[in-house]
Amino acid sequence: MVDVGGKQVSRRSATAEVTVRMSAGTHAALLAGELPKGDVLSTARIAAIMAAKRTHEAIPMCHPLAIDGVEVAFDSGVAPDGKGRRGINVQVTVSCTGRTGVEMEALHGAAVAALTIYDMAKAVEKSMEIEGLRLLAKTGGKSGDWKA
Repeated sequence: MVDVGGKQVSRRSATAEVTVRMSAGTHAALLAGELPKGDVLSTARIAAIMAAKRTHEAIPMCHPLAIDGVEVAFDSGVAPDGKGRRGINVQVTVSCTGRTGVEMEALHGAAVAALTIYDMAKAVEKSMEIEGLRLLAKTGGKSGDWKA
């Protein structure tokens, strides 16, 4: 594990995104709250927050961080792809004041939110796809700000 003890404490944030693709019927049922497992987006929001806070337990070499905040946003208006599948885009922003960045926490939160959406909708459609997990932006630290 990298020793970050000598690094300066600074305000840091990171935003990651991912999209879950599904049929138009599954998309409509999800948004209408008609899936058997209940309120998908509220559950996925909680999953993203929990995952961000526990990243160090899932990914080796990640430091446990005192996270200041986690914001989760969903966009259900993702345009259909070439197969006519609709999408739910998830964006997770994590912030902290510390010695190391929160990129992995944002990515982990987005990934677990997508997996939660899949889990809660798989009874209706198993052919959903999770795509485009990526870091959108980060701020703070020695390397400064970065945007995709």
